[in-house]
Amino acid sequence: LLTLFCFLHMGIAFSQEIVELPYKEDGQIKWIGDEKEYFSEIWQTQVVTNVSIPTMQIFKPNPSKTNGASVIIAPGGGLYALSINSEGIDVAKWLNEKGVTAFVLKYRLVPTGKDGVKEVMQIGEKIIENVAPVLPLSVQDGMAAVSYVRKNAESLGINPQKIGFMGFSAGGAVTMGVGYNYSQNSRPDFLVPVYPWTSAMPVKQCLSDAPPMLIICATDDPLGLASGSVELYSSYLKAEKNIALHMYSKGGHGFGMRKQGLPSDTWISRFYDWALAEGIIETKKSE
Repeated sequence: LLTLFCFLHMGIAFSQEIVELPYKEDGQIKWIGDEKEYFSEIWQTQVVTNVSIPTMQIFKPNPSKTNGASVIIAPGGGLYALSINSEGIDVAKWLNEKGVTAFVLKYRLVPTGKDGVKEVMQIGEKIIENVAPVLPLSVQDGMAAVSYVRKNAESLGINPQKIGFMGFSAGGAVTMGVGYNYSQNSRPDFLVPVYPWTSAMPVKQCLSDAPPMLIICATDDPLGLASGSVELYSSYLKAEKNIALHMYSKGGHGFGMRKQGLPSDTWISRFYDWALAEGIIETKKSE
């Protein structure tokens, strides 16, 4: 009975719901079959591929901890896959412990067959060409996610003015795209691109009402994304916007919630510190 009680309590603490987001058909890009989820031996993690219908999985904190802040999470994977655990669900559960409601977004990906990870690892230099027609759809999915959360803020128990968007690698490109293309309803209140894929989403001049941004990256990123993160930081700095950059000397690419025995292991705690300083997250008196 005690074990059953603990299991039910955990289920309440990390209550989940999956919602399908509105989207427009592209008309030219065709997906065959449903999305797939499996353990990738190549990446040594759980992945989702061949996403053609955007959805969000909702993770709600224990009601005693909730503080009204929320974060939409866009996992990475080269737009061919989603690293659904270390850059998605594990992030959501960590945020739940801090009272933050989290939404793990499955945005549209490049159509793939049996093993999307294998395909992306073999594509080589053509990857930018292949993702170019899909990325705008992924960005649309990101903005649809923000609009959904804001429209349903009351029923979700969140503050409609504390909705953030966090993305990793390709999800970081989606984060940037949301930051460059939002409307009034789809404007996030803060952005957190984590080792963003600036080759796929080049740095542009930020919008006049650009929300606060925190960039996370590692200098030794093997994909060379550190320079893009610096360029993104500089563009916000030049525009005199609220911007922060946390660049680790080591960490590589795709560290997410994985533990490597490096300072980058605690990047999400640095996000929490930043969110507290910005007034995005407010601790309760008992904490």
